[in-house]
Amino acid sequence: MDHDPLSDLPMSHSAIDRDAASRADPELLDRLLADPATSVVELRGGRASLRPDDVLLRRPPEPADADSLLLYLGRLDGVAHLAACHPQTPGPPVDREERLDAAPFVTLRDVATDLPAQETVLFATALGLSNWHARHGYCPRCGQETEVVEAGWVRRCPHDGSEHYPRTDPAVIMAVTDASDRLLLARNIGWPEGRFSVLAGFVEPGETIAGAVAREVFEETSVEVDDIEFVADQPWPFPASLMLGCTARATTSDLVCQPDEIAEARWFTREEFRTEVAAGRVKAAGRLSIAARLVERWLGERLDGLRPR
Repeated sequence: MDHDPLSDLPMSHSAIDRDAASRADPELLDRLLADPATSVVELRGGRASLRPDDVLLRRPPEPADADSLLLYLGRLDGVAHLAACHPQTPGPPVDREERLDAAPFVTLRDVATDLPAQETVLFATALGLSNWHARHGYCPRCGQETEVVEAGWVRRCPHDGSEHYPRTDPAVIMAVTDASDRLLLARNIGWPEGRFSVLAGFVEPGETIAGAVAREVFEETSVEVDDIEFVADQPWPFPASLMLGCTARATTSDLVCQPDEIAEARWFTREEFRTEVAAGRVKAAGRLSIAARLVERWLGERLDGLRPR
């Protein structure tokens, strides 16, 4: 490959100034709503709108924005950005096979590999925050309804004064290879026939990244690993994860699948993988996720270049 497929992971761009120091200003949102130079990203049911040229629609503030969940996303090229989030979804779900410009609102999964990198981060940040607000409207200490403060980055309980911050759940996702450089891929019990991916799982309390990699691989396939290395990470706001991409070397190769999670697991050589994809027996993942990029890094070519015969 001409470049490392992990170098352009969607949602991983870092050029946005999150301007955290401004969030404490209680007048910030009102001031930004009154400023026509402010750029607003509108979310409805987790979907954002695209312009006819298939870039994210960013518009000046409108009076109705004051009635939505407002989130300060930070500054891009010096321009302040807000997300105006509404819970309802406009119209029926968008079919991924339809032309995106035929629908007013699209999901992040639909467009993350096509939008400019900084726009994908704006979308992902707004989606992750709005997902958190939708699930954390009540105080976990006393059960009272909380209020939104800090420009959308904190929920405060008016009863006991406790403050609650957006959570992100770290998850490891790992490309495991053996002494012959075969790649370990597995199919989750909820996935259709032929869909294989690298192993993944959540980091548990008190656990390191390497510890989580070793534990998850062993729990799901009975394979033991060492030589664990972190290689890249990717926000995954579906609803609230951070994917920690790793590689690991297997020290055992016998496979025993965890019955309540893994339907099947296999070792693949590069030629076997290409052959199985060409025959339609293995479905190559889309390039949105770090999982696909880890496979590409091992394979040495893009997955979207592989086609069933």
